Amino acid sequence: MEKHNLKRKTPNKKNRIVGRGGKHAKTSGRGTKGQNARAGHKKRPEIRDFIKRIPKLRGRGKNINTSIQSKYHVVNIGELNNLYKNGDTISPETLVKYNVLKLVKGRLPEVKILGTGKLDKAITFKGCLVSASAKLQIEKAGGTIN
Repeated sequence: MEKHNLKRKTPNKKNRIVGRGGKHAKTSGRGTKGQNARAGHKKRPEIRDFIKRIPKLRGRGKNINTSIQSKYHVVNIGELNNLYKNGDTISPETLVKYNVLKLVKGRLPEVKILGTGKLDKAITFKGCLVSASAKLQIEKAGGTIN
């Protein structure tokens, strides 16, 4: 065996054939002339214009399933039993005053009282929604709901 008889295991890749007969040459699959033939061509798909308009037509932003109704801030009866005395009135104003709740965008929050915990004081509730289990406990303790 001589040096000039050796062959490579993997031969070099052949150069791409240039001209009409090649796979990609001349126009390289881009057709002829114009915006589409140029390098870095950006032709916006027509459907994108419609997609961009959709959020404006939908009404409430991107998620149509979000509720319009404001969410209630939940307070349990057990927390109120420790904070308030017998005969006190509980309203959103007093809850903000005692730092149980915070103002929401400068407004008083909408409050719902739930029946978790024990209540042993006669307390008056004003301007709050009350769950059925909380209502039973409030009336049992001698409180009222306005």
